Amino acid sequence: MLEAEAQERVGRIERLLEKVEGLADPAAREAATGVVEALLELYGEGLARIVDHVAERDDGAIAAALAADELVAHLLLLHGLHPVPLEARVRGALDEVRPYLASHGGGVELLGVGEGVARLRMQGSCNGCPSSAATLALAIEDAIHKAAPDVVAIEAEGAAEPAPALLQIEMIAPPGPAPAPARATPPPPVPAWAPAGDMPELGDGQPLVREVAGEPVLFARVDGSVYAYRPDCPACGASLGDAALGGGELACAGCGHAYDVVLAGRCREAPGLHLDPVPLLVDDAGRVRVALGSAA
Repeated sequence: MLEAEAQERVGRIERLLEKVEGLADPAAREAATGVVEALLELYGEGLARIVDHVAERDDGAIAAALAADELVAHLLLLHGLHPVPLEARVRGALDEVRPYLASHGGGVELLGVGEGVARLRMQGSCNGCPSSAATLALAIEDAIHKAAPDVVAIEAEGAAEPAPALLQIEMIAPPGPAPAPARATPPPPVPAWAPAGDMPELGDGQPLVREVAGEPVLFARVDGSVYAYRPDCPACGASLGDAALGGGELACAGCGHAYDVVLAGRCREAPGLHLDPVPLLVDDAGRVRVALGSAA
């Protein structure tokens, strides 16, 4: 996400443009629009010259730093000057989200990017995990649009649960006989991505329960990767905030049931029990975001 200050400035510009478009005087509206277009062309030419100078002298480090700054990257995209090709940015976004997909038995393959459309193949399945394939697709879409907002559409084949109204992803069914009509079910709630901070206090041996947007979320770090779950033990209802974490498993202090943090929170002793996972993304700076409202 862009920084809050940058977002506020973008919002102010949009509100001013709406006022310009609503001007009753056509001459005044045309003059104001012309000023905006002229400024964009001027700044675009200036950015193009800066990029050319950098390209002549850079070994790649400066270009990488510019691409990593989200505000700068958006400005470069606006003028068609981003130093990293579109397909490379999409691949990087998928690499970022793969650990989360793998933790829920899923995966994704990039088939190609053409004319602004990213074509994907979904792999694996939730297989008993309460986080649906639609939620996994949401994490993929969010990561792609964060790294490559110039992607105009995402097409995914092999997904188990298409949800285009929620995700705006076109799901392509695999070849074969048409499936039997499914019983109508209410749409899942739309998750809201909320910042959870960088969590420097989160170690490999102790889980952390933190309130995010008014909801408690349990975080655990295993082999350097961060996972998020609802904090209640499904066996006894106790909070897992003081659970022992070892060997990738959370052991409830109340009832002793152990849950595999990496493999979708499945219970070792009772396969019918599992934690409720919360979708999670970690950016390059180590800041964590979770999608609330999406756990089953």
